[in-house]
Amino acid sequence: FDYSTYDQEDSVRHLIGMGHPMEYEPPMLAPSVPTMVWGGQIRLMARALGVQLDAIRETLHRRALDATVRTRTMGEFAAGTQGAVRFEVQGIVGGEPRIVVEHITRIHPSCAPDWPVPPDGGDGAHRVIVEGRPRIEVTVEATDEDENRSAGGNATAVGRLVNAVDWLVDADPGLYDALDVPLRPAAGRLGRK
Repeated sequence: FDYSTYDQEDSVRHLIGMGHPMEYEPPMLAPSVPTMVWGGQIRLMARALGVQLDAIRETLHRRALDATVRTRTMGEFAAGTQGAVRFEVQGIVGGEPRIVVEHITRIHPSCAPDWPVPPDGGDGAHRVIVEGRPRIEVTVEATDEDENRSAGGNATAVGRLVNAVDWLVDADPGLYDALDVPLRPAAGRLGRK
């Protein structure tokens, strides 16, 4: 994702570290924090697939900006400061990373151009890749009414929760996860224009 489209300057600069010197240790990238945030999805997918995780491992790569860039909403990010982040939270099965959540963000497209980008070259996308026979790749490019993919992705993330409210009202008290809550078809839910 192009983080210059996020309307969350404190998070982008201080939690993720964009625009900070490369020596700065962003809280969101500290060891074990990505696993704390995304490890639940790894464990859930392992349970859904019926596999036992050997471990959860993290990788982290950061890149500095080659040139100073200016963003519309957050101002200037100086050359030599952090301009891109790429990390993985890996579910290890049989000694190999088999279930992986990868996160790639930039403050400007000129930083880390060799890292993957959305197929259409846009500001951001969510992608699911299943390596196998057949290989399956699904890319979701969600936007809001202003064509902002960051906001569209955030709105998409809450859709399943909002659409599960009626099911949860009727459910017994307890904790539920994505394997418990049924998928809710959109039948009869066309919104107003």
